[in-house]
Amino acid sequence: MSEHVAIIEHEGVVEIHLDRPDKKNALTAAMYRAMIAALGDASTRDAIGAVLIAGRGDAFCAGNDLADFMAGPEGGMAAFDFIQAIAAFDKPLVAVVQGLAVGVGTTMLLHCDLIYAAPDARFIMPFVNLGLVPEAGSSLLVPAILGHAKAAAMLMLGEPLDAEAADRAGLVTAVVPGDSLLDHARTKAAALVAKPPQALAATRRLMRGDPASLASRMAQEADLFRQAMASPEAREAFTAFFEKRPPVFRRT
Repeated sequence: MSEHVAIIEHEGVVEIHLDRPDKKNALTAAMYRAMIAALGDASTRDAIGAVLIAGRGDAFCAGNDLADFMAGPEGGMAAFDFIQAIAAFDKPLVAVVQGLAVGVGTTMLLHCDLIYAAPDARFIMPFVNLGLVPEAGSSLLVPAILGHAKAAAMLMLGEPLDAEAADRAGLVTAVVPGDSLLDHARTKAAALVAKPPQALAATRRLMRGDPASLASRMAQEADLFRQAMASPEAREAFTAFFEKRPPVFRRT
């Protein structure tokens, strides 16, 4: 487990709290492993009916901790393992989003069932800006939710989507005042736990459709992502990030 992930269990709901507020809950390999373990444990226990994911502080999740991600292969492997785990998780997932949701901070939400956002929530997927490609099935799921044109603004231009626009587009379930956000999501998670579990599980499977198409797209993304990580474009983007300067990309 990680010191930066807190696990709370209450009346059939496991809560996973990202607890690194000073870094806006940027994810490390250890944090990914802690979340994977929590999802795995919740999946095997009949007493658990839902999982709630939240971030402490003024941001939900700023994406990968780039220094940790670049330090060695473990960061990348842990990130891909987490994406696989949350996509395959077989119980309802509820998410609570305030402030920034960057990169995987947004793409993990695509695998959640109920997403409640504070008015200050901002959803950003800057993969192309880093010389990378989308992950977690986002190249398939985001156009399906937003439509191609809005998805292109997020995935190709890296433009943010605010809470109100995300609500209109169907990316989130509802926008809730920040001071009642977590309590509201907890109430909805408890309501899920009270439903007939077999009917709820079957309904969720039907809504999510054929898992093979998502798995195929995620595998394709993962292959391209690994190739992109070794590209001159990604090296320049990451170097510029750490040197706090604009990147310079060359056309050949």
